[in-house]
Amino acid sequence: MRVAPPVSISEAQRERLVSWANGRKSAVRLAQRAQMILLAAQGWTDKHIAKRLHCGRRAVARWRERFIESDTPGIERDAPRPGRKPKITKAKVKEIVRMTTVERPAGATHWSTRSMATAAGVSEASVRRIWHAHGLKPHVVSTFKVSNDKRFVEKLEDVVGLYLNPPEHALVLCCDEKSQIQALDRTQPGLPLKRGRAQTMTHDYKRHGTTTLFAALNTLDGSLIGQCMPRHRHQEWLRFLKLIDASTPMDLQLHLIADNYGTHKHPKVQAWLAKHSRFHMHFTPTSASWLNMVERFFRDLSEQQLVRGVFRSVPELIDTIDAYIKHHNRDPKPFIWTARASDILAKVVRARAKINKVASV
Repeated sequence: MRVAPPVSISEAQRERLVSWANGRKSAVRLAQRAQMILLAAQGWTDKHIAKRLHCGRRAVARWRERFIESDTPGIERDAPRPGRKPKITKAKVKEIVRMTTVERPAGATHWSTRSMATAAGVSEASVRRIWHAHGLKPHVVSTFKVSNDKRFVEKLEDVVGLYLNPPEHALVLCCDEKSQIQALDRTQPGLPLKRGRAQTMTHDYKRHGTTTLFAALNTLDGSLIGQCMPRHRHQEWLRFLKLIDASTPMDLQLHLIADNYGTHKHPKVQAWLAKHSRFHMHFTPTSASWLNMVERFFRDLSEQQLVRGVFRSVPELIDTIDAYIKHHNRDPKPFIWTARASDILAKVVRARAKINKVASV
């Protein structure tokens, strides 16, 4: 006759088992296992414990043995189970990953779950699981542009230095133009947002003209100087510089961050700047407009006013932009720049190395 091995527990073990057995938040399985061990420690047999707890005798014997072997952790968690043998081998998974990242399907630029399933001889669901596990998204493509400016490092350190360590008794203004803002009117009225239905807009539209927004973002407090003009030539840029001059305290130096657009460097602009010594121009590297923080304001303007807006004329569009700027300036919040020039430069160096590696293949 088989005799169950005796169970002895310490006072600390007893307290923990009792807390599991009586705890309101304990899992039912864990509470039952704790009761098994407590009864076994009192000398109960597996048969009597099973009858008391309405379970199988073999289950009691199994948890008794696991407690003796591994203490309380032995009954706290289930032992790992082998599970069903996978139908797709590791070699097949590796091959699917290789095909996804190296090869192209016939007649397409990238793989879909259907085309990969057909080529690999597996189901679409299997392809989807493998791609998800390896972080592969063939349908997604990201755009990028690495600046080739010969003075990239110099301009980068200059602009980022103004953000992280602005000069005293001066204002740092991020300036740019958002050109070709279209006054678009929808051909049919859309339906408003309601429960169970998104707002609707027609895909086609009527054009009523364009305007250009000249903007200067104050990096100190987030306020904005803005003016809409019909064109964006050097004449309009000069007019905007004069507006900046009139809108800022005369005793402060002005450091303007701008891109390399030709109107910003026009001879007449250069002549005007030479006569106004408090203006200091700082140019971002070519193909690096992301260094100009006013682009962040332009994104907010587009998302919050322009994309869903309906404008029946250019004056209506200009009134909407002016109202948005006034609303923004009532409670402006600055955009905080945190990236150091060295970190940005290291990222650019890595990007160039990868581009050169791909180009040499």
